[in-house]
This record gives sequence, C-alpha cells and structure tokens, in this order.
Amino acid sequence: MIQQAALANPLSLTLDKERGDFTRADMLKVIRERGIERLSFHYTSVDGKLRELKLPFSDFTQAERILASGERVDGSSLFAGLVNAAASDLYVVPSYRTAFLSPFDPVSLNFICRFLDRDGRPAPFTPDNILAIAHERFKQRTGCELHALGELEFFLIRQGGPENFSAHRQIGYHASSPFFKGGDVVNEMVRYLTQITGAVKYAHAEVGYIDSVRSDLPLLAGRRAEQHEIELLTRPIEEMGDLIGLARWIIRNVAHRNGMLATFAPKIEEGVAGNGLHFHMELIRNGQNIMSDGDGALSLDARKLIGGLVDYASTLSAFGNTVASSFLRLVPNQEAPTRICWSHNNRSALIRVPLGWSKQSHLAKVVNPADTDDYVDARGRQTVELRSPDGSASFHLLLAGITTAAEYGLTTEGMLERAEATNVEGNVFSDKEVMQRLEPLPASCVQCARLLAERRAMYEEAGVFPTSVIDYQIDLLNAEDDEKLNRDFARLPAEERLVATRDLMHKDIHRH
Repeated sequence: MIQQAALANPLSLTLDKERGDFTRADMLKVIRERGIERLSFHYTSVDGKLRELKLPFSDFTQAERILASGERVDGSSLFAGLVNAAASDLYVVPSYRTAFLSPFDPVSLNFICRFLDRDGRPAPFTPDNILAIAHERFKQRTGCELHALGELEFFLIRQGGPENFSAHRQIGYHASSPFFKGGDVVNEMVRYLTQITGAVKYAHAEVGYIDSVRSDLPLLAGRRAEQHEIELLTRPIEEMGDLIGLARWIIRNVAHRNGMLATFAPKIEEGVAGNGLHFHMELIRNGQNIMSDGDGALSLDARKLIGGLVDYASTLSAFGNTVASSFLRLVPNQEAPTRICWSHNNRSALIRVPLGWSKQSHLAKVVNPADTDDYVDARGRQTVELRSPDGSASFHLLLAGITTAAEYGLTTEGMLERAEATNVEGNVFSDKEVMQRLEPLPASCVQCARLLAERRAMYEEAGVFPTSVIDYQIDLLNAEDDEKLNRDFARLPAEERLVATRDLMHKDIHRH
C-alpha cells in the first residue's frame, strides 16, 4: 500500500504502485480514469532544454500504440551540429516510470522519453543515453552503483521599486519572508517537483540578492533579483540527469506563471554570488552507502572516487562550465573553486566532503531527551560534492564524465595517492604555498576546449563518449572565444568594463 502523504505522487496513489513498477496497462488505466486527452513526450535536446511533443488521441487503440511504439522526431533539429540531417530520424519512446500529471495541463499525461535509433537501440550520441551507458559500464566494472544529487541555484527576477522589508546584498543565505519575497513561488515549485519526482530534499534562499539589476536589457533593467536553491535527493546518476532537466522546466514555468523570470545563468552581477550546479556523489553497494568506514572516516572506495574526480577535474570543466561568464563566477573568495583539491567541510575546495551523519544519525535525542525511541539510518548518507559546475552545464554529459572519472578512480592503481596529494585544510585562497602547488582549473572556455582536445582519450577510450560528441563540445566551447577577455576587459575604462561585463553575463540569461 502506497503511503498517502500530502505530496505523494498522484499516479502512485491511483495505481497503488511505485513508479518503477508502472506498465503500459497502468498508463491506459490512468488515461481512462483521469479523462486524459493527450500524451506529452519530453526529452532533453543538445542545448539542455526540455522539449515537448503533444500527442492527442481519439481512441484507446491510438493511445496504446503511442505508449507501445513511441513516435518519430527530427534528430538533426534536436541535436543540430551533432547529427547529420541525412540520417537524423530518431524514435522517442516513453519511460513509464517517469509518468506524471502535468501541473500546467490537467488533461495531459506526461513522460520523459529515451531516444532510440532505426534499429531500436539507444542512440549512442544523445547525452541521456551516453549517461545511461556510462553508468551501466560503471556498475559492471565496479560492482557498485553511483548515485548523485544536484543543487539547483537560480535567480528569481521580479519587478523592482519601493517595498517594505528590503533585503541586502550578499546576505540572503536562508533568508525568510518578509525580506525575501519569492517564498510562495518556490513553495509552488517544490510542491510540483515533489509530487512528480519524490526527489526534493529541501529549498532555501541563497546568498545572492540584487535590489536593482543594472542592465541594457529591458527584461532585467531595474528589476529585483533573489537567489534561491532547490536541492534534490540522491538518485541513480542516470535518473539525476532527467531530474535536472525536469526541475529546470518546472522552475521556469512556475516563475513565468507568477510574472517572474527564473534564470540559471552562471553570473548576473559582479560582486554577487553566481548560480552553481553542484553535484554530490555517493557509492552504493547492495543498497548501502559505502562512503564511510566503521569509525565514520571516509572509506577507501570514497577516497578512490575522489582520486578519480581529481584526475578528471580539469576536463570536467568542459562539460560543467560552458559559457564565458562561467569564469566570472570561478574567482577566489566567492565560495567557488579555482584550484584542484579536496577538503572536509571547506567551500573553497573543488571537492568538498560535507557532514554526512556518519557517526550519529539520531541527533534529535541530543535536543529532545524525552525522545527515547532509538533511530538508526542503516543506509548511510555520506557524499562528496563537486563544486565547479554552474547553470550552463551540459548536465547529462557532465554526469557521464563524473561517472567515467569515478570508474577510473575505483579501477586504477594510484588513485588513493592522487587523492592524498590534493587534500587540503582551511581556506586555500589564504595560503599562497598551497595555491602554488595545486593545479588550477581552466580559466576560459577556450582553455577548457584545449584541455578536452588534449585529453579526449580519457573519455573516448572508455567506450562511452562518441568522437562526434567530444568534437561538438570542443566547438561549442571555442565559439565563446573568451581566452583573452580578461586582458581585453582590463584595458577598458572602469565604466566601460562594467558595461562589457554585464553584456557578457546577460547574453546567457535564457541560454541554459
């Protein structure tokens, strides 16, 4: 019996089944009982945006054919620059476990789809399939699963002007109403996301706040911007790719319906926090988190995972930081990394080991002595966090790269030593000696492209990333033409430099 919590998935309640057990017959039952008029297929295109195909039906035979066979789409439009128009047809086939009732269209039954080629096999060049292939290989070679969660940071931009209880610049972290005004809108986002996915951990206001955005774009000029975050729960890493795309779609739609703009752009104002897209990873074996040893310290496997991430870190930026404004966020003393290192509880490090309840799960008994019923979290919750990616990330490819790095870490000699050599304590930006010995992260898209071209074998030899996808990503990064931007900006008078910087940041307001 499915638990009838207030935010339980309506389809699970109707069918009395978990999502993973949904069948075609179940979907037809929902269609009949809910008065569904159309099916809506969703899938992520090469630009990272969720696309939609509406499929009305006039009888149940037609609905069943769509559910069983999927539909055709033009791959050369969805993956422009990646697939040849002469061989571009793809099938989009619904994954029943992703079925949901759209909060924006009450007579639509919606699905996330997979791309299949003419032979009915997963199309090897689509980012979602690359991620699925990477995780399947990881499981086969390591005997583990890799789970991940994403932290979605975004700005809610709304009308400016005088108001009571105004917030202040750069002190918005966990702000509440009446100082932050977007709480009700975020509640709406969280409600839909929780009902649809069951994968929301929490939401809160973030550091960034701009009382009046300076911009030449009428959409932004003079408007007020509040930064928020929605963090997801860990899920198998290929599912997390779909969840990120779906979450961004819901966040944008809810904001739009409330007269606001939601943007994931890496940076919208100098001196104000940017939008990260941090990912936490955990290793799972036989349903248990194996990131900690019996004494609460990181396990050997967790340290090998870190070693793999460190080894791949400079090239992961090619998937996690894809626009020139990404590198206005990755600057010292902005809680964003610039050097390849890892540390416990340290937000200046590239890889952070956050608190993970590894020594004690029943903390409430410390502050609630009357609570005498013991509680044990047998699964475990320790993760490691990659802090460099931002809202411009090619997130399916980034997660596939992380999976490839994790596999390398767990299957290659020397990864414990690699991790040990890059472990730091304290704020790395305040220690010149530490800064000098650590490898820097790339400082531009063009540098990312160069490093990816030099080290592409790290991805291609694993049999996960097709050559065409690496070529596409290199071209995407080189198109930013940003290697000399800092030098060029430094030559400008102060006011011209500010204008040029804003233009650079704001060109990406809708891009990702």
